[in-house]
Amino acid sequence: MQGTGSDRSIFFNAHHSPVGAFASFTLGFPGAKGGMGLELGGPANEDVYIGCEDGKQEGLLLAFPFFGKGSEDEAVRYDVEAAAPQDGATVLKSFAHESITREFACCRDTWQSGDLRLSIISPVKSIPDPEGAGEEALRAALVPAVMAELTLDNTSGKRPRKLFFGYRGSDRYSAMRRIDDTTGGRLRGIGQGRQTAMVTDDSSAWSGLAFTLDKVVCPEIPENLVFGLAGVGAVVAEAAPGEKKTLRVALCFYRDGIATSGWDTTYYYTRLFSNIESVAEYALTHFDDALSQADAFDAELREAQLSDDRHFMLAHAIRSYYGSTELLCRDEQPLWVVNEGEYRMMNTFDLTADHLFFEMKMNPWVVRNVMELFVERYSYQDKVRFPGDATEYPGGISFTHDMGMANVFSRPHYSAYELFRLDGCFSHMTHEQLVNWVCCSATYALVGGDQEWSRKQADVFAGCLESLLNRDNPDPAKRDGIMALDSSRTMGGAEITTYDSLDASLGQARNNLYLAVKTWAAYVCLEKIFADLQDEQRAAVAAEQAQRAAATITAQADTDGMLPAILNEGNHSRIIPAIEGLVFPYLCGLHDAVADSGQYAALIKTLQRHLETVLKPGICLFDSGGWKISSTSRNSWLSKIYLSQFVAEAVLGGKDAALSDKADSDHVAWLLDPENAYFAWSDQMVDGKARGSKYYPRGVTAILWTR
Repeated sequence: MQGTGSDRSIFFNAHHSPVGAFASFTLGFPGAKGGMGLELGGPANEDVYIGCEDGKQEGLLLAFPFFGKGSEDEAVRYDVEAAAPQDGATVLKSFAHESITREFACCRDTWQSGDLRLSIISPVKSIPDPEGAGEEALRAALVPAVMAELTLDNTSGKRPRKLFFGYRGSDRYSAMRRIDDTTGGRLRGIGQGRQTAMVTDDSSAWSGLAFTLDKVVCPEIPENLVFGLAGVGAVVAEAAPGEKKTLRVALCFYRDGIATSGWDTTYYYTRLFSNIESVAEYALTHFDDALSQADAFDAELREAQLSDDRHFMLAHAIRSYYGSTELLCRDEQPLWVVNEGEYRMMNTFDLTADHLFFEMKMNPWVVRNVMELFVERYSYQDKVRFPGDATEYPGGISFTHDMGMANVFSRPHYSAYELFRLDGCFSHMTHEQLVNWVCCSATYALVGGDQEWSRKQADVFAGCLESLLNRDNPDPAKRDGIMALDSSRTMGGAEITTYDSLDASLGQARNNLYLAVKTWAAYVCLEKIFADLQDEQRAAVAAEQAQRAAATITAQADTDGMLPAILNEGNHSRIIPAIEGLVFPYLCGLHDAVADSGQYAALIKTLQRHLETVLKPGICLFDSGGWKISSTSRNSWLSKIYLSQFVAEAVLGGKDAALSDKADSDHVAWLLDPENAYFAWSDQMVDGKARGSKYYPRGVTAILWTR
């Protein structure tokens, strides 16, 4: 994406994050709207100073526009409209926005204005399974740092010019400091406390602290660069006349000691690095390796031959996903967590089911890790009830909505989110999380070929089948393959789905079309799991339930070919995610199950007709072309759109290039809308405006486009 010649703004925030550190150097939105964020639900909102001395006007510092005005007495100094320097003063100004270009890829984010070029390099790489990997492989994968190169081309210059990289810290608990002081001069850098730092190993550079940037870049008294009261720090280098100078900087993060409450864990990287200084030293020593890996992944994405719009959305989403990832250690064992963006809920299960596709590509072992943790600590047994009836029937195993929030693990067998006696947002998602465990675990076992793990989890798979049956109907003769009873945990309320902020078309769990198809998919996958385990009886039961679910869903189609969002209740809403569940059998290699000539041909043909009918303006398309996941809601979720696009194109064979291209263009416009661009990648868009699920990891469903 270029900054000139395009009607789309280049000024949007993006994550630049290590793997598994729950950290982000967020940058791209003008003003003090980015910075070094650790364990945050949004940008750090720090001044970031990246720039150089002007080549023509002495005393003028030019920087990319990622800083704001300071206190009142500094307003003139930092005013982007400031007049030329007077009486030898040094002035900081922003580059003119129209002079800046940006090239945005998954791993490289490159900015240029005039003769200054900034490239930020973020890692996208697989994490080896810690149970079998060597320490060096883990250090390479988990070093909590991202890299940056700042290059000033002074080859035509007649005088030396400085280039600088710094920030104003925002942590109220730790002062800014110089890294030089704790590394014996091996490194030059600045940081805040033990948590964040910007460091170089360039011996010609210097670092410093001051109240304002100019006093670091152009110090009158160099000895004052150690000023401990200062809030601004920077690393500075100089390009001689005729020189093209590159300053390499490691942007580092570190959280020492016990990192969580409710259950004591530490960051896994603390087993590999003793402090932020050791992080910086390792990152800088292996800078070239990081560049090679980043360029290799960017090349891999280019080979996928996605459209420019899809390439942008996937790259943006992968960055936001990594900004929410966290690899912890408990009892010497790894524990994988993906935090839920602005909400910071931990391993929200309905997000886990969508992160699955990316994780199966990059780190399949983390799927196993999370599924086992749900069984060990976040499963429960319940009873079930028909709506309006207090009679309780056998239920069975299910799983919590999440594992906690903001580094606080919730108590065993309960989530941070789910409350009682509700029928809307914050109610329980018992049935959906049960289906999610089955679909995620089956995908891991079948796609990953880990039949030994399936055998170890055989009792859990069996319990899940029994639990699904009980939520259909306590009388086997009355079962129709879909959910009809609510968990006793709702205490007389009603279960909901992941679409908790939508109306009943997607929010209500019981008789929900989206969840019915996903339940069908769970039965299809269970049939294969039990067949591989040579459990013929359970395989037959799962197959029978899949047939029942398919027949129930198919029978609900109206004369136009559309399915109601809520089955058997006279509902007139229409939804796109009716097709979502097809992804699981497809990925598991059960292609006959999703073929329009296979054993479930009637269901697949019904879903094909449904999709063709609803993908029209006024139903499930916005007038501008974007996908509207429910005909009765203006709240549309990008992550789910990406998933449904894949199913529509790859599984149902319904790709209309013109329709897809128009939709993709509209979806990019949502992300780049000036009201949304501050939040990096966001999910819930109400009339194209980010109203929830901001700074979010879930968009990696887009990885399916590369299959």
